[in-house]
Amino acid sequence: MKILFVCLGNICRSSSAEEVMRTFIKREGLEKEIEVDSAGILSYHQGELPDSRMRMHASRRGYNLTHRSRPVCTQDFFDFDRIVGMDDRNIQDLKDRAPSLEAERKICRMTDFCRMKQVDYVPDPYYGGASGFENVLDILEDACAGLLEEIRKELC
Repeated sequence: MKILFVCLGNICRSSSAEEVMRTFIKREGLEKEIEVDSAGILSYHQGELPDSRMRMHASRRGYNLTHRSRPVCTQDFFDFDRIVGMDDRNIQDLKDRAPSLEAERKICRMTDFCRMKQVDYVPDPYYGGASGFENVLDILEDACAGLLEEIRKELC
């Protein structure tokens, strides 16, 4: 199972989702069954590390964000089983880029996997303060736990 997390620039939300999910996967010993990556709709930050504020907040929770930003490419729709967008704009951009209906069916919303949080999307913390980064991590931890639970059922 291969999962791609996507946000606008791949320097806050999707890169954090990738690392949170990777951490959860390692805890469950499922590294051989599940692979994760992340990408951005835009290539503006290509090659950059995640935002320094996001890295700081994530490190406080034990996550080490080392992913280098990259843009979504057409090949991703063939290489990944699930493509998980952070908000409606990301979802629509992904659907617009999907090369087929089959590829479009791989697209889903991150918050659809939340079990505790009741939110419609993962907000972009880039222009906000510290509480925005913490909120994003709270949502991602909840959603990643729900996503992993769903995938475990599929793998059985």
